[in-house]
Amino acid sequence: MTRGKRIYVLDTNVLMHDPTALFRFEEHDVFIPMTVLEELDAAKKGTSETSRNARQVSRFLNELIVAGNGNHIEDGVELRMPQGIQLNRKQKAGRLYFQTTALVAADKSQRRTLPDNLILASIVALRQQRPKVPVVLVSKDINLRIKATIHGITAEDYENDRALDDFSLLYTGVAELPADFWNRHGELRSWSERGRTYYEVKRRKDEDWHPNQSLYLPGEDEVEMRVLRLDGNKAVLQIVDDYRSGSHTVWGISARNREQNFALNALMDPEIDFVTLLGTAGTGKTLLALAAGLAQVMDQQRYREIIMTRATVSVGEDIGFLPGTEEEKMTPWMGALTDNLEVLTNPQEGGAWGRAATNDLLASRIKIRSMNFMRGRTFLSRYVIIDEAQNLTPKQMKTLITRAGPGSKMICLGNVEQIDTPYLTETTSGLTYAVDRFKIWEHSAHITLRRGERSRLADYASEVL
Repeated sequence: MTRGKRIYVLDTNVLMHDPTALFRFEEHDVFIPMTVLEELDAAKKGTSETSRNARQVSRFLNELIVAGNGNHIEDGVELRMPQGIQLNRKQKAGRLYFQTTALVAADKSQRRTLPDNLILASIVALRQQRPKVPVVLVSKDINLRIKATIHGITAEDYENDRALDDFSLLYTGVAELPADFWNRHGELRSWSERGRTYYEVKRRKDEDWHPNQSLYLPGEDEVEMRVLRLDGNKAVLQIVDDYRSGSHTVWGISARNREQNFALNALMDPEIDFVTLLGTAGTGKTLLALAAGLAQVMDQQRYREIIMTRATVSVGEDIGFLPGTEEEKMTPWMGALTDNLEVLTNPQEGGAWGRAATNDLLASRIKIRSMNFMRGRTFLSRYVIIDEAQNLTPKQMKTLITRAGPGSKMICLGNVEQIDTPYLTETTSGLTYAVDRFKIWEHSAHITLRRGERSRLADYASEVL
């Protein structure tokens, strides 16, 4: 054994969360207890994401064993990277070991047969076999990690799928410019074209901007711009449209704060194909996305229709065998859609009849879809809204975004403070992953909405409760 080498014992939930976890421990060895294999076998049936992952892990393990043919299983098999898997890791790989001996229970109590306890017992036996090598348990189960610590076993969370080390470092999409910004860029070039104002500035070292990032210069004459284009050390900035005034609204909705104005600019720009909106409850994510969608589908006819879906807590599970269409079964999850449509379809004239007619018209252009029927689909010239995206894993997020065909626009909405999916955190959520990975792409934009605009009661409750 080389100095510093460790043995990582993987819990079932780690492998079901990320099947490639087997190959992510560099030159260190990996140990799989028999209980983990049994739990993988029990979870392999079904069409959910975890079932698919369990089957993929079994295929990986079989490939490794077949590739190591001729070696005794007790000596371990080399963790060779399967074809088609690309991971950033060193050339040197560790070995994979399985639990090959049955445990001799110290007592016959029922608690001894709990899966968690059997995994801990296998780690204790492993440490006795290899006293000189550090053994580390990797699990996403907090209670198992606590149990392991009580027994003197080093335990860690699986952190290889983190998009960021600290959520506070996540790109916000909005940056404040210093008060002396214009003095710093005395040699800028400015021009007007089609009613818009542009500036070309030479970037300083501290101006680490990204494409479509929103910039503002506070003060009496507040200036709001976005980074239109980056070319080496030069940047082209554009003054954004002002959607705050009553004469310039989107489907009757006006921006109530700076971030909402930036969001409407991104949502209404046909050159931006992917928009992510982060924000707590009441910041207007769904309302802004729907208003921009209706304006571009009904008025501008830029897209054929709006596709609305959301990550339910039971994402990927069957939506039931009760009578009803896909839309009727998804309706209970779509309370946010119906609430916001009431705001957007409140005609000044016509009363209840006019409202009903408007609702029927819009219903024909807004389609509600279930996520577990998204695989293999392609959306052509559609405006797709994915709500509650913080509950998606990075893999599920990739599955949904890659559905976009020519002429489509994808909008992801979410609040990472309200993650309901087990084993997902702020730093491992698919929404966080998408924001971090897309910030450098010239056809994407991200805005973090900070101010609640629902009501004074909701704003106060979010602060004090």
